[in-house]
Amino acid sequence: MTQRYSVLLWLTGGLVVLFLIAPILAIMPLSFNSEPFFTYPMPGLSLRWYEEFFTSNVWLMSLKNSLIVAVCATILATFLGTLAAIGLARKECPVRGLIMAILISPMIVPIVVSAVGIYYAFAAVGLLNSLTGLILAHTALGAPFVLITVSASLAGFDYNLMRAAANLGARPHTATLQIMLPMIAPGVFSGALFAFATSFDEVVVALFLTGSEERTLPKQMWSGVREQLSPTIAAVATMLILLSTLLLIVMLWLQNRAEKQKQRLEG
Repeated sequence: MTQRYSVLLWLTGGLVVLFLIAPILAIMPLSFNSEPFFTYPMPGLSLRWYEEFFTSNVWLMSLKNSLIVAVCATILATFLGTLAAIGLARKECPVRGLIMAILISPMIVPIVVSAVGIYYAFAAVGLLNSLTGLILAHTALGAPFVLITVSASLAGFDYNLMRAAANLGARPHTATLQIMLPMIAPGVFSGALFAFATSFDEVVVALFLTGSEERTLPKQMWSGVREQLSPTIAAVATMLILLSTLLLIVMLWLQNRAEKQKQRLEG
């Protein structure tokens, strides 16, 4: 009975996973279609849509903008999120729960609501239609992910190491950089990957804040769907799926490494 229940559970789980990834599995082969139609069966295979992406100034400029915004936003979000996590990890921090709730609110509030609020705030200071404004907005969206992952790493950190370093004459910033950060590095890198993925795939805030000259890759895909549906969009979507899969594998590896490091310290 137990074995039958286990098989049924695995079968149900597999069907649910297949249902969730079926749209992805359906769109990826279309990026290799030799004809500009989203139809099955495909008349032939071709790499023309990938070639069109890498030879189009519009697509390459949107890719460049996405990389600039994602890298800059990731650096800022990682720096600010890590500092916030270290500060909130201190037990003497007043109203820690309230501050945490405010900092992670971008993950809870609907993205459209956040986009409208950011739009009006940035309009007042002249940050619309600029990559700078989009970088700051994506920093606010990515920092909560860094805060959560670093806070989880700090939950298992032994603060006696910091006290021992202080007794040996190390200054607080020296102990933080040389003792704490190396030990929580997997959590920091995981948060940075989450922040990068959030910024690189984000489209709603980009629609509100950027103009035609600051188009990011997701915004260009959105415009392509509305204006001229082309298999090039399927090619871009396929590359984004592969990138997301790679980031997920790296995050799982970092989490596994952090678990092994924690078990080694406890042992």
